[in-house]
Amino acid sequence: MSTLILTLPLARSGPATEYRYTLSADGHGATRHASAPAALLPAPGRAGEVVAVVPAQALSWQRVQLPPGVGLQAPRLRPVLEGLLEERLLDEPAQLHFALEPGAKSGALAWVAICDRAWLRESLQALEASGRPVARVVPEFAPGPTASGQCELHALGTPEDALLVLTGQGEAQAVAVLPLSAAALALAGPTPPGEDPLPVLAEPAVAALAEKTLGRPVHLLTDSERVLRAARGGWDLAQFDLANSGHARALRKAGGLAGALLRAPQWRAARWGALVLALAHLAGLNAWAWQERQALAAKQAGVHSTLTQTFPQVKVVVDAPVQMERELVQLRQAAGTLSPRDLEPLLAAAAQALPPGQPPTALDYASGELRLRGITLDPQALATAESTAHASGHQLRTEGDSLVLRTTPTP
Repeated sequence: MSTLILTLPLARSGPATEYRYTLSADGHGATRHASAPAALLPAPGRAGEVVAVVPAQALSWQRVQLPPGVGLQAPRLRPVLEGLLEERLLDEPAQLHFALEPGAKSGALAWVAICDRAWLRESLQALEASGRPVARVVPEFAPGPTASGQCELHALGTPEDALLVLTGQGEAQAVAVLPLSAAALALAGPTPPGEDPLPVLAEPAVAALAEKTLGRPVHLLTDSERVLRAARGGWDLAQFDLANSGHARALRKAGGLAGALLRAPQWRAARWGALVLALAHLAGLNAWAWQERQALAAKQAGVHSTLTQTFPQVKVVVDAPVQMERELVQLRQAAGTLSPRDLEPLLAAAAQALPPGQPPTALDYASGELRLRGITLDPQALATAESTAHASGHQLRTEGDSLVLRTTPTP
């Protein structure tokens, strides 16, 4: 499953607005990247996911102490955040969009991402109108520990408008967005004695400028690599009134998770484990089925052997139980003995099961089945008669105005 990662432009969206995009087959490597208007963006595929990246310049970050007992999914959470942030904001809270960090807990410190509400809504609506509904909205940089465990420096932008972004900065591991200058470097703190200075991850367009301005080595990190990192993060800024609205967005988000399980490199071991487990189960089922077939074949062979040994005149076995019953009937007839299906045993069973004093008005015997007419039984007496007949190996049931008695079939 492919992932289409879009960087939202800082300006308000319009028909001619271009989006920088990166197309990835597994969420880790870019297969294609360019810029295009919303209508000309590539499709991520049927099960693909569209991820929108909010630039660092469009976000501000605030750390708040959440009140104890507040429900993080409750409708009143946004008013709570507005009350906590009201004195720190330059704009009216109603004009801003808030998003709480993943894994936030009531009564603990938590980061809140803040951006222009109308700008974000217009950007998402423009993409949805072009047939590219966004499944997740992620920040370009987010607070928290970095992959290296230290403060990381990112130089990005253009030579005319170069920025230095510090992540994992300070005890709170905050994000700081500053103009690219040597003075901004002071926020990263002094380099410990004996250690090399922190490298700068720079876009190719500003790599030379960053190396000259900051006086330290730089490592190239393209825009595509940076947004792929952001898309793999745990943040989703689509919260409150933008919280994955719509059935299609929820399905695409689920599809994105499924695609990550199917293709992402970090799940390769899990995929191999699932495959090995499935093959082991398949092998076990085949072995069990083979054993069952062998046991069934052995039983059938035993029945056939019993028939041919008991009745040597039977040369071809087609249905052993039926053929054995036929041979037994012939033996009884030759010896003059009665079968349980004959009239006399059925009359004896009927006399035992039915209450005395109610002789039938008519009898009808055919094919091992005895019909008695003219006997009327109440429900209790009928239940007693059925139970008695069943105990002697017979079945008794009513059919119209008759009672029908027959031998219980042998399984």
